[in-house]
Amino acid sequence: MKIVRLTILAAALVLLPSTARAQGKPPAKDALLYIIWPQNGATIKGGFWCRFGLRNMGITHAGEDFQNSGHHHLLIDVNEPLDVNEPIPQDKNHLHFGAGQTEARIELPSGKHTLQLVLGDAKHYPFNPPLVSQKITITIK
Repeated sequence: MKIVRLTILAAALVLLPSTARAQGKPPAKDALLYIIWPQNGATIKGGFWCRFGLRNMGITHAGEDFQNSGHHHLLIDVNEPLDVNEPIPQDKNHLHFGAGQTEARIELPSGKHTLQLVLGDAKHYPFNPPLVSQKITITIK
């Protein structure tokens, strides 16, 4: 029984380093993430289609681990910096587009809001350094 436990422990320790290296991949050197629409400073009446742009990297589904690819996350009214050692949260301010979407219909309450894109890897971790768009401000009437 002791040998079985030691074998299981040894196997777990061997697998641990590969799991720890799963996050923190660097993005492509010349990658650019951006919001196509709306533009910074736009005033919008009601819901709108937010369109995502990415150059020099590919879009995949969450869970698909291909080199130089990931999926979009839209940060709404988020001011805290991302932790590259933690997956991107999923809540009303951190929207995940793990099906490979490049646009989404967004409904926000009236007022000023900030929008920013972040590219996440197969496991929803930001790249290291994070690949983020410029943060834009919009007003909803």
